[in-house]
This record gives sequence, C-alpha cells and structure tokens, in this order.
Amino acid sequence: MTTSTVTPSDARAQLVADMKVVIADAEDLLKATAGAAGERIAAVRARAEETLRTAKARISQLDDEVVTRAKDAARAADDYVHEHPWGAVGIAAAVGLVAGVLIARR
Repeated sequence: MTTSTVTPSDARAQLVADMKVVIADAEDLLKATAGAAGERIAAVRARAEETLRTAKARISQLDDEVVTRAKDAARAADDYVHEHPWGAVGIAAAVGLVAGVLIARR
C-alpha cells in the first residue's frame, strides 16, 4: 500500500487545471447557446460571460503564483545544495534508501 502526499502547491496547481477545464466547458456552452433568443437568456449569458472573465483573471493570477512559488522553492533548494553539498548528498542517500526499502517491500 502506498500513500501519496499532496502538497498545497500541488493541490493549487490541480485546482488551476480543473478550473481551466470548467472555464473551457462553460465557454463551449455559451457558444452553443449563442443563437438562443430571449431577454432572460441574454441576461444569463451576460452574467456568465462576466463570471468567466473574472474566473479567468483569478486563475491566471493563481497560476502565476504557483509558478513563482515553485521557482522560489527550486532556488532555495539550489542555494542549500551549494551551501551544504555533503548534507544534500546525505539527504539524497537517505531518501534513496527509504525509497529502496519501500519498493523492496512490495
């Protein structure tokens, strides 16, 4: 049995990806109903289009934040490895040992 740990940045990235799919589906729905007539439909379409614009802006902002945090984490890891090379080797060896033990147990 294996367990996976989902980090907040992974969850945020998955949420961004899921929301992009929802937005694309909503856009397709709006395009499909473009020929529909009626005052109420027009009002609903206008609200939906505004909501989609807002959601796209927020998703873009979240996406940028995820990329920035990932770059910061990579930079911090790189700095640590340069400052403590043998410590990094030790950590890598320990992680490799644990992974090997877990794989061997299967």
